[in-house]
Amino acid sequence: MRVYFDYNATTPLAPEVTEAVVRATRETFGNASSVHHFGQQAKATMDDARSAVAALVNGDPSEVVFTSGGTEADNFAIRGAADALEPTGRRHLIASAIEHEAVLNTFRSLARRGWRTTLLPVDYTGIVAPGRLREAITAETALVSVMHANNEIGTIQPVAELAAIAHEHGALMHTDAVQSAGKIPVDLRALGVDLLSLSAHKFNGPKGSGALWIKRGTRMVATMTGGKHERNRRGGTENVPGHAGLGVAARLAQKKLSAEGLRIAALRDRLERGIVERVPGTQVNGAPTPRVPNTTNISFDGVEAESLLIALDLEGFAVSTGSACSSGTLEPSHVLRAMGLPTHRTQNSIRFSLGAGNTEAQVDSLIAKLPSVVEKLRALVRR
Repeated sequence: MRVYFDYNATTPLAPEVTEAVVRATRETFGNASSVHHFGQQAKATMDDARSAVAALVNGDPSEVVFTSGGTEADNFAIRGAADALEPTGRRHLIASAIEHEAVLNTFRSLARRGWRTTLLPVDYTGIVAPGRLREAITAETALVSVMHANNEIGTIQPVAELAAIAHEHGALMHTDAVQSAGKIPVDLRALGVDLLSLSAHKFNGPKGSGALWIKRGTRMVATMTGGKHERNRRGGTENVPGHAGLGVAARLAQKKLSAEGLRIAALRDRLERGIVERVPGTQVNGAPTPRVPNTTNISFDGVEAESLLIALDLEGFAVSTGSACSSGTLEPSHVLRAMGLPTHRTQNSIRFSLGAGNTEAQVDSLIAKLPSVVEKLRALVRR
């Protein structure tokens, strides 16, 4: 038996989503920009999905732009806003030091073009203090980008407070909600943001589909140029099956948000408590609250994270050392480094992220297996 504890990397398709994708692939093959019946059928499918995504985050369907996923949505938010505001003289960008690489590498790219960038520090909690933004923001700041929930440790940022500060100084506020949308209630009106990114495959939707919500009136320059698709905001023939799946996933997530969140949080707490109590030399990384309900990040003294990941995989448990987008690198987690953790803890930490398929029995099975696996690895190091 294999058990999946890596839902922050990706999630399996919900059966209803699979059906929607297959149905759209078979039956809704028209180009959504065509005026004939087949095109209008595809457009209706897109409109329905757009409404579902808007409802998930309390937005208006006309403000939703479909993308190929979270990375493109982040790129569009940052580059599109930067290009629109560059002529105004605002050439400063701010993000947190624990953003996803889709944000950090976009900042680095714009820095090479002459933009000034600032990364806000976090402390051991993994949360950005609003005071840090007040210290960093200037009249030249064009955009502030701080993720809603962190993908490695799960901490939820005070986005509403940060957005208020950004707006006081005339800057736009973007939040990467890829790890929060579909897991916790996300109300972009309450958050006060101008731009919000999400991705289907993080809440049982298909890969290759995501969205950027753009507040009406926000000045943006399209980064994907081509035809007049998505109201001139994103060129390219639309991925109708993928976005149909996103729409169904959004509706499913919205229906089960409260009950499923409580269930998953109880499983996460059970797992976290069991590991800390039964495996000596373990410690939870980041603030316990506020956090998304499905994520815990734990350091294991005397064990290399990659060795533990491989050993657990051999036992049938899939976990991760952090962002799947950073897999293959030998660098320690930039998130844990930014939190000021000692070097050994940035290299011996494992992320457990739970989801719809997990059960108490699976959690208990992992808790039962971990002590012997960890002790075996520590014994090898002591030799």
